[in-house]
Amino acid sequence: MRPYVVGIAGGTASGKTTLAERAAQRTGAALVTHDRYYRDADAHTNFDHPAALDTAALVADLDRLRAGEAVDLPRYDFATHRRVVTTDRLAPGPLIFVEGILVLSEPALRARFDLCVFVDAAADIRLIRRMRRDVAERGRTVDTVLAQYLETVRPMHEAYVAPSAAHAALTLNGEASIEAELERLLAALP
Repeated sequence: MRPYVVGIAGGTASGKTTLAERAAQRTGAALVTHDRYYRDADAHTNFDHPAALDTAALVADLDRLRAGEAVDLPRYDFATHRRVVTTDRLAPGPLIFVEGILVLSEPALRARFDLCVFVDAAADIRLIRRMRRDVAERGRTVDTVLAQYLETVRPMHEAYVAPSAAHAALTLNGEASIEAELERLLAALP
């Protein structure tokens, strides 16, 4: 039986990753993040543009999972902007969550999703969350986070991420209780 695949998108720091992780834990599903597929880059790369990601590799891995084959998911180091040598083996299962800011903007990915979900949150909330995360987890400074946000994150959100919400069959509130929105997501699954 082919797995049921759920694509979860939303703006940076909208809550999509937390929601996808909790949904995967709760259901025992596989979780694949688009972030794993970033290409090797440098600090000046526009990480919010579709070209920064090797979406074709993600599509190929999804096709293998959907065909019942295990895959080796890449690992990406956000501090060095490089993929690391080690991978993570993922076996196929009946339910797969795929999350990332651009997963609904990519037609090849959408074609493989049984359910498209968008997590929406206000821009100021997303910026505050992103600043906290990038400083604490990715070794960035407040100034570099703000510069990146203004130069690439915000314009790419407006060009690619926000318009992709039109493809969602389910829109969740990234500012609401994560548990309440998780229940809404789980209720939408077969």
